[in-house]
Amino acid sequence: MDLQTEQGCYDCCIRCIGAVPYPSLVATLLCYAGMALFCGCGHEALAQTEVLVSTYFARNIQDYEVMASFIKYFQYVIYGLASFFFLYGILLLAEGFYTTSAVKQTFGEFRSTQCGRCLSLTFIIVTYILAFIWLAVFAFTAIPVFFLFNMEQTCHNINILAETTPSINQHGWICMDARQYGLLPWNAMPGKACGMTLASICKTSEFYVTYDLFIAAFAGAGVTLLALFLYLVPTTYNYAVLRFLGRKGIR
Repeated sequence: MDLQTEQGCYDCCIRCIGAVPYPSLVATLLCYAGMALFCGCGHEALAQTEVLVSTYFARNIQDYEVMASFIKYFQYVIYGLASFFFLYGILLLAEGFYTTSAVKQTFGEFRSTQCGRCLSLTFIIVTYILAFIWLAVFAFTAIPVFFLFNMEQTCHNINILAETTPSINQHGWICMDARQYGLLPWNAMPGKACGMTLASICKTSEFYVTYDLFIAAFAGAGVTLLALFLYLVPTTYNYAVLRFLGRKGIR
């Protein structure tokens, strides 16, 4: 009797472990980690960007007023994104449990319904749309990383020229123009930093903190994008199996 009980507990544990949607679970963890990086680092990076631009690239508050307003509103968007993806990750994980259990028939007479398959299809479509939207966000996040990377490389070139040529005029023409990247309007003054002034900016803590934060936010956006595509693979597969079995009259 004890042996039968132990065997029954063992079979129950095996069924429960088999019912866990591991791809969806991994995708959920990746999604939460990516959104934590993107939202946390992105929020602080935007605040540091405003400090960097207002301190070194603009003299009048009117010159960066539009950028400051954009940063303020986008920080609120980040709050909304964090809440949305937290709830959506829970829903996708629950849907993963549902479809995995339906496919593997792990809970006795459990069967998927037409409504359940329709709900799974809805999640697939919404996730596809989110993945393409987030692909645009991922590309957009690369812009400040590209700007700061170019700025760092320009400063490196200035430092090399400063060591080899003592004349200031030899490297005073090397500049970084924030107006070219849309950070400031074209009538902003000075709007750019050149020569040793630019090199001194690259040595400040504001620059390195902003650069590191944007890299982390960019990585977080990439991890979130990977998580969305990882969601799609098992969810689409499970839905296709359920649809096939439904046509065969098994479901």
